[in-house]
Amino acid sequence: MTVTYRPARQQELAHAEELVARSINDLTQRHGFGPMASARPPHFQSFSLRDDPGGLWVAEEDGEMLGFAFSWVSDGLWFLAELFVVPGQQGRGIGNELLTRTLAHAMTAKANNKALIAFAFNIVSQGLYMRHGLYPRLPLYLFKVPREVLLPRLQGELIESVSLGAADMQGLVAIDARALGVSREKHHRYLLSGGDVKAVLFRAGSESVGYAYIGPTGQVGPLAVTRPETMGAAFRSALMLAAEGGAAQITAFVPGTSHDALGVAAEHGMRIAFPMMLMSSRGFGDWTSYLPRNPGFM
Repeated sequence: MTVTYRPARQQELAHAEELVARSINDLTQRHGFGPMASARPPHFQSFSLRDDPGGLWVAEEDGEMLGFAFSWVSDGLWFLAELFVVPGQQGRGIGNELLTRTLAHAMTAKANNKALIAFAFNIVSQGLYMRHGLYPRLPLYLFKVPREVLLPRLQGELIESVSLGAADMQGLVAIDARALGVSREKHHRYLLSGGDVKAVLFRAGSESVGYAYIGPTGQVGPLAVTRPETMGAAFRSALMLAAEGGAAQITAFVPGTSHDALGVAAEHGMRIAFPMMLMSSRGFGDWTSYLPRNPGFM
């Protein structure tokens, strides 16, 4: 049979995320990291399909889904959130065909930069992306710590935080402009529409100097600050909020250039779970001022 490629449909996104989790676990187990992923409800994928359906593609053969690709565009930045092919089907050119279609999404959207976050140990996929002009720029590390290890270590400078909401959108856009150079307004609206995510604005007097989101499973991020010297106190404060939420494990993605965030992670008993790599067609953002949410959301 011939592999066909078509836009994704809403009703198959949950199955697509099962494919993604299976493919990630096959990859991480082959590289000695053990299983890392579990299929989760496709909330962000559904949001993105409604917002811009041109970025979600399926590869199938004889009615069976063999691959899935998902990209989004925000303020001129095209970002490849997911591109996975089921185990046993690699080497047939499916990934390259899916990537070609998502790159067409970038062209249609007139994106002026392209980026993604890849597994640092997956040199095959990095080679594919480099052939399309996306080059390694920055190491990223997923840090984890059990809550019982973190709690007794929570000490040091904190920063005032208040709950944030849609009324703070203008300030959030300004913070992202400082940290990343692009607006993430629609992604803030997505996060703020979910009732299970804690969202805070960091304040220094009357000035808004950053924000953080903390997920119900102890996930810190995205977190952004207007000045790199604020990162240590902001990250420490976010870890405290995550611990107060009661999750068994606290996690965060930390850029390898963020000296202060790396120092806070080490001080609080966090350990590297696995390494990743930011790749892009050109450099962007101040990664001493931003912690991603996850490899798909950025």
